[in-house]
Amino acid sequence: MEPTRGKWITFEGIDGAGKSTQLLWFSEHLSKCLKPLGISLLTTREPGGTPLGETIRAWLLHQPMQLETETLLIFAARFEHLATVIQPALKRGDWVLCDRFTDATFAYQGGGRGLAGARIAALEAWVQQGLQPDLTVLFDLPAEIATARRDAVRAPDKFESESHAFFTRVRNAYLRRAREAPDRFVQIDATRSVAEIRHQLEKIIEQF
Repeated sequence: MEPTRGKWITFEGIDGAGKSTQLLWFSEHLSKCLKPLGISLLTTREPGGTPLGETIRAWLLHQPMQLETETLLIFAARFEHLATVIQPALKRGDWVLCDRFTDATFAYQGGGRGLAGARIAALEAWVQQGLQPDLTVLFDLPAEIATARRDAVRAPDKFESESHAFFTRVRNAYLRRAREAPDRFVQIDATRSVAEIRHQLEKIIEQF
């Protein structure tokens, strides 16, 4: 008998929302919850997740390129990621936790940079064949707060160097995606304290 398909969770949000910090804690906590059930958790990220994907990630974060080139590279890395990492893990019955996925493309390349949503949707349909995360946790906060947090911790990459207006558009695109798929998205107020957010994440695990 084949194992039950695993569950797939993604974390999303603008740069500086605290998503990556919470993802590390969430991964450890969820692994402990799943271990008594005999279920393994795979934690990965986009762009990246494979050797090829990590090479493409470095290009995307640091090399200038046309918007269409950027988007095609993202989906090339995504196809490899799905085919060689995510889908095999789900088929084994493992759970997958991914730092960003296609919602980020709609938010950054679509909302932020202005690429037509229909083009992104066409690539999404081709690459994913209807496959979507089971749960997407969206960390939401105003762009100006996110910028202050980013500036306090590290030198910015190509995306993090963008303007407040860019990140406001990205945020609005994320919120629009959440409204369009309310059964998949759970929204978190990322202005709250780390402890408050972790308490909400614990509840999300219990409910999910």
